[in-house]
Amino acid sequence: MSKATFDPTRYNKSGNETFQEVLDKHLSRRTALKSTLGLGALTALSTFGLAGCGSDNDSGKSGHGTDTNPDAANRSTAVLNFDSIPGSLLDAVAVPAGYSAQVLVPWGTPLNTKANAWDSSGQNSDDDQANAMGMHHDGMHFFPLNDAADDGLLCINHEYIDQDALHPAGPTEVGGLRTSVEEIRKEINAHGVSVVRVRLIGNTWQIVDNDPLNRRFTAATVMDMGGPLAYTGYLETRFSPDGSQTRGTLNNCGNGYTPWGTYLTCEENWPGYFVNQGTLTEDQSRIGVSSSGTRYGWDDLAGDADERLDEFSRFNVTPSAASAAGDYRNEANGFGYIVEIDPYDARARAVKRTALGRFRHEGCAFGKLEEGKPVVFYSGHDSKFEYIYKFVSDALWDPADANPVNRRVTGDKYMDHGTLYVAKFSDEGVGQWLPLTLDSPTKDAGVLGDHFESLAAILLNTAGAADRVGATPMDRPEWTTVDPFTGTVYLTLTNNSSRTEGNVANPRLKNYYGHVIRWDEGDDATSFLWDIFLFGAPSDADAATNRSGLTDLNMFASPDGLAFDPRGILWVQTDNGAPDVTSYTNDQMLAIVPSAMVDAQGKQQVVTGENQMQLKRFFVGPNGCEVTGFAISPDYKSVFINIQHPGNWPYSENAAEQTPAGTTVRPRAATVVIRRNDGGEVGV
Repeated sequence: MSKATFDPTRYNKSGNETFQEVLDKHLSRRTALKSTLGLGALTALSTFGLAGCGSDNDSGKSGHGTDTNPDAANRSTAVLNFDSIPGSLLDAVAVPAGYSAQVLVPWGTPLNTKANAWDSSGQNSDDDQANAMGMHHDGMHFFPLNDAADDGLLCINHEYIDQDALHPAGPTEVGGLRTSVEEIRKEINAHGVSVVRVRLIGNTWQIVDNDPLNRRFTAATVMDMGGPLAYTGYLETRFSPDGSQTRGTLNNCGNGYTPWGTYLTCEENWPGYFVNQGTLTEDQSRIGVSSSGTRYGWDDLAGDADERLDEFSRFNVTPSAASAAGDYRNEANGFGYIVEIDPYDARARAVKRTALGRFRHEGCAFGKLEEGKPVVFYSGHDSKFEYIYKFVSDALWDPADANPVNRRVTGDKYMDHGTLYVAKFSDEGVGQWLPLTLDSPTKDAGVLGDHFESLAAILLNTAGAADRVGATPMDRPEWTTVDPFTGTVYLTLTNNSSRTEGNVANPRLKNYYGHVIRWDEGDDATSFLWDIFLFGAPSDADAATNRSGLTDLNMFASPDGLAFDPRGILWVQTDNGAPDVTSYTNDQMLAIVPSAMVDAQGKQQVVTGENQMQLKRFFVGPNGCEVTGFAISPDYKSVFINIQHPGNWPYSENAAEQTPAGTTVRPRAATVVIRRNDGGEVGV
């Protein structure tokens, strides 16, 4: 994998039935249906509403009450109107003919007058970094400030750092220990989230310098804790004796937003920032806290112990006294959550929403809203053999809350009280949401209350609780998004090179290429219908591997970022590590209109070779990068995406201008804005 933050270790030792075993049964069932019923062109995983998916007729209504046959009035009418572009292997971006790409707010761009301009030699100070764009942009959302769609706030995640690029000559160490307080502070300040105001002037987006709403959230910013874990002993620390606050947010990867206008940032591979050199607790072992050392050595600063006591030693959570008041044993318990930020209020503290679970969150999308029904959020756990979760609020949706007086209070209402579920996939295209509550049945014929003393304890070790109820291990669940017309939920399963079993129905050993799964909810909170929408693969692979019939103009591997725009266009971004695809193209973004893919009966189709006109490559990033993050202006005329960990880019504000051969630049993650040269809507 090109993504430097991915942890390849398998932490799920539950032995739960794997998704491949479920998929094998499902595919075998489909094969039997095809041969027995003569269903002709039935795909490997066919459309919702067929026999075996809970339906006994052609109405498209399943036995679970889910309407999976949207009529024409409830489908996107978008038509992709650009030529799919070939792959690219350049230190530049590639866009379709008639489009231009602009570099906007790269790492180190000052947000206010406290920061000096970015220094290409790496000499910027830790204080400069605290007041400038962070490193390695990732998830992102655009929050408009007017109706003209030319002024707004970008909330941008900064997932991790590259120490060699951040400092003039990498980190300073003596005997394997860090020696520079300033360097570590700079690294801490390069993490987190940026809120930056941008405005369209002419045909160019520009940062609004020193705007009062420009600000940073870093790995040291004070944040509030909300939900069942707040004010419990699990969060009591030297910094927050009552368990109400924590310091910082880490490894902010996927993202989301709320119907009431706040930003959601997800803490993904945060466990590697902490170390317990004693005996790992059950939740630490399950989530992957290290027992040997931290990722960047922040806890190992060589020098005065008193100076690093509060600022850096907190990343060493080894118990050393009789209570948490004497050490930092609970410090890691403040991480692993969905974090809510109000971009419109510079005075508001960020809040970690513990009711949505504690794990390696990747993305957070809300389901289709209905007045008088709960608000639902979906999130994946990005690790091999991990799970898919959903949270269902106790509060019922009130449309008046779409424009609340106090967004923080609205977040408390819908995100602090509810039920967290984990997905179990069964054959024949059905699935079950298993609640994670004290009375939830477990595989050992007991209940979760036999193993956990409280709901807070369940949430602290969400993955461990999911193991016990029998959830289905998946191939790295990543970003989630919801079709704005049909309400169907889509999720990327990036890859899993550790898969070693296969059969005739599912022949791919080692899933290097990944796929996109989707589901529709049932009448109650516990049932859903699922199928596989799209398989990644190289174009020259055999049909058993290239199940979606991809060609040179749309082949991809490792789907990662995923987002619908309000027009019903699905944008798929990649973080590819498969050599037979990376030798053809860098990471990319593709466009699809899923709800336009219907058969004569109006049933949604999976992507196959017959639907290739609906799947087009729109964008390719520069060498060495990951393409990630998606945002679109309300008029659909500007698309914002992020370029993370590029190898030798950017060279200029023109993102499509290649870095000259023989020229080496200090690489800078950046946002790229894509617009049509004629000023029209992007993609159509």
